[in-house]
Amino acid sequence: MSLHLCIPKEHKAFEARVAITPSVAKQLIDKGFKVSIESNAGSSSYFDDDAYIAVGVAILSTPQAIYEQADIVLKVNPPSVEEIQWMKKEAVLISFLYAATNAELVTACEQAGISAFAMDAIPRISRAQKMDALSSQANLAGYKSVLLCANALGKIFPMMTTAAGTIRPAKVLIFGAGVAGLQAIATAKRLGAVVEVSDIRPETKEQVASLGAKFIEVPADETTKVAGGYVTEVSQEFLAKQQALIAKHIKEADVVITTALIPGRKAPVLVTEAMLASMKFGSVVLDMAVEQGGNVEGSECNKTIVKNGVTIIGESNLPSLLPMNASELYAKNMQTFLEHLATSEAMHWDLKEEITKGSLILYNGTKIHSSILK
Repeated sequence: MSLHLCIPKEHKAFEARVAITPSVAKQLIDKGFKVSIESNAGSSSYFDDDAYIAVGVAILSTPQAIYEQADIVLKVNPPSVEEIQWMKKEAVLISFLYAATNAELVTACEQAGISAFAMDAIPRISRAQKMDALSSQANLAGYKSVLLCANALGKIFPMMTTAAGTIRPAKVLIFGAGVAGLQAIATAKRLGAVVEVSDIRPETKEQVASLGAKFIEVPADETTKVAGGYVTEVSQEFLAKQQALIAKHIKEADVVITTALIPGRKAPVLVTEAMLASMKFGSVVLDMAVEQGGNVEGSECNKTIVKNGVTIIGESNLPSLLPMNASELYAKNMQTFLEHLATSEAMHWDLKEEITKGSLILYNGTKIHSSILK
């Protein structure tokens, strides 16, 4: 019998993505999988039910039916506890999970006796690049962040010489040169801005320079720890040193974009209220880490506010603002990951294989991932 892949509609607020697109569904069906999707699950991403039906996907009308019939549930966001309770024992869940900070979800998976893979825990190694949903979504987030700032700013990004005079280019300051930060740099440069970048990882300096931006270097100390491309630990003393160096650059910036996240922990504060107070009237700040506590003091999740003439954008789900592309990329990540884990007939439970071991949070209801065994 073919494994039954089921895709529920995402119900998280401000979410417009879908886990599997019609084109990817067709490829999975061609490989022998059975695929069902909840009615209208793709509509917010501009994929209607007819597009799925045309490639052989079955449409189920209720979320409970989706979960009850699934051998494997494919999602973007973690399901609710109630949804997990609908799943069959020994069924498989694949989605973003953030298990280290989602104890209620982990307990629900234990009680349901299911296996759960986290898209956010896939090891960042070369052979897993096509599965790396964090990177595919962060890339879009970096692009969209610049467009939102450009739209909110009361001036243009590029230098422009006119008969009435010369307009000086906007100055953009970006915190973090990870995937999102690098895309933000490239987009801001394409729009003609002068870009400065701060990152505590010295190895990013060359990448920043290659995109035509200026690197603001804060020498790392022994307290700075990096794993899997992410900074996992940094001291308050180091953050204070970084803030002191950045303070003068913030005063001159028209746009500030912050991207700093520490997996499993609250985002570090990079822009203080004092820094905001020093910024020019009419400048714009976008806090990409707002959902994890925020890099900017006073930013508010899913709100755009104005403080002392500074616009602060707290959009929690930037990829979802580009739902068609975000869904297409996520679906390809999901397909590659799924085909690594299973054939259409059965899952491959190689618990010692690096990608499987790194991403499997629970196996048939038993917690096995190091992040939740501490």
